Amino acid sequence: MAETENRPSNFIRNIIDADLASGKHASTHTRFPPEPNGFLHIGHAKSICLNFGIAQDYQGKCNLRFDDTNPEKEDINYVKSIKEDVHWLGFEWDGEICYSSNYFDKLYSYAVKLIENGKAYVCFLSPDQAREYRGTLTEPGKDSPYRNTSPEENLALFEKMKNGEFKEGECVLRAKIDMASSFMVLRDPIIYRVRFAHHHQTGDKWCIYPMYDFTHCISDALEGITHSLCTLEFQDNRRLYDWVLDNISIDCHPQQIEFSRLNLEYTVMSKRKLNDLVVNNHVEGWDDPRMPTIAGLRRRGYTPAAIREFCKRIGVTKMDNMVEMGMLEACIRDDLNENAPRAMAVLDPVKVVIENFDADKVEMLQAPNHPTLDMGERELPFTREIYIEKEDFRVEANKKFKRLVLGKEVRLRNAYVIKAERIEEDENGNITTIYCTYDSDTLGKNPADGRKVKGVIHWVSASHCIEAPVRQYDRLFTVPNPAAAEDFTEVLNPDSLVTIEHAKLEPALANAKPEQGYQFERLGYFCRDNKSEALVFNQTVGLRDSWAKIEQQG
Repeated sequence: MAETENRPSNFIRNIIDADLASGKHASTHTRFPPEPNGFLHIGHAKSICLNFGIAQDYQGKCNLRFDDTNPEKEDINYVKSIKEDVHWLGFEWDGEICYSSNYFDKLYSYAVKLIENGKAYVCFLSPDQAREYRGTLTEPGKDSPYRNTSPEENLALFEKMKNGEFKEGECVLRAKIDMASSFMVLRDPIIYRVRFAHHHQTGDKWCIYPMYDFTHCISDALEGITHSLCTLEFQDNRRLYDWVLDNISIDCHPQQIEFSRLNLEYTVMSKRKLNDLVVNNHVEGWDDPRMPTIAGLRRRGYTPAAIREFCKRIGVTKMDNMVEMGMLEACIRDDLNENAPRAMAVLDPVKVVIENFDADKVEMLQAPNHPTLDMGERELPFTREIYIEKEDFRVEANKKFKRLVLGKEVRLRNAYVIKAERIEEDENGNITTIYCTYDSDTLGKNPADGRKVKGVIHWVSASHCIEAPVRQYDRLFTVPNPAAAEDFTEVLNPDSLVTIEHAKLEPALANAKPEQGYQFERLGYFCRDNKSEALVFNQTVGLRDSWAKIEQQG
């Protein structure tokens, strides 16, 4: 076992510690079992960190297994994206990738054995009839009229199902358990159904496919999984998980343990709802930076370290709760504040003319890439005409305004102190140009006469800056729990994406690499988009949590 000093503790790890101490298991073996029917989201990241983290900390193993029992909704592209996401988060699975479809022959043989032992039967009830026979939470179900068909007849019928002699929906294979059980999942659940669907791994070999609850537990057992970790919605399914393994001949019997799923404010975690957002063009794909998918977060500029830290901070419990978006954003701020180089960009520019600076002169200034860490330096061209943010200038202001005011001074970041002397306006009264003077003796130092200049603003050279689109992102939904809305698409945030087509950027940003994060000084954290060949920057997060104040006011 690995050293425990720096290892997080939770109820699952306590169970594993006890199992190892008692000799129940000599080592741990977990698995991450996504269904390849969509992109992974931040909730899956919690499961990835849990399962692969346990394998790392206990020097055990973790499988990546695709539970691919539903070919109509699955796609090889989802398989590729899931593999990439796991690697990107910093984890490696043990051995070859596993697929539940690898076990279809064995699963079929186990189903045959259940039939032979009188514990499964072919049922011809229609879906509506089956619902009626199933009963309710307060009333027991009724036995299907096909429940007592002989094993010999059921074997023949199941063979016909396998051979494609029944239509889809005409019949199913059900486990024979207890129609009066207080657990609905044990009221003779379906374990096989007819589907004439091409499978991305097995092609057209099968026209019957096993159900997830039948497949999952057997796949765990065949792989030698010791602890099968899943979210709380599968708590009742544990009864079926154990029943299947207790009623087939198999050596391994993994222990299913449930933990609370991740619910994150201002987003949805249902794959169905996420798919709706994509299919109905509410977003621009599974990797849209507003999506809670790992691919979307990556494209937005989130780092693997920040997501792992987030999963560590929220912990693992059995209690369902809603995690504040601010906690996720705090993790990426902490990471990028430490690791992101600085740069300057002006998103809403107004021109400044420094009248006492030579019109033909270009002075190359040196600027650190990080204020405290040694990340080297970059050159900033300083010229007579520059851009600053419109909001950084006022004609009049009180003492709390620490930026440029007409008749007063401010320092340009990594450059000189300037003073606003006069302005030029258009016919509508909009300021088009601010005319300033600069103090040539203030580069990297305070004015010689001792006067205090408290404000600092960012800027770029008007003649040397580059232009590129900058996308600013906000919460995808306007309410903390959109899943509770009658129609979750009605609470989509219409301002979740604002694109500034011609932001002014310092020239060094022309060499930015995709996914490279930067702090645009005084604005927030941004990264170069990993999908666009042209230079485009996506906002990762602001410098501070502006939503916290809004929510307090609300």
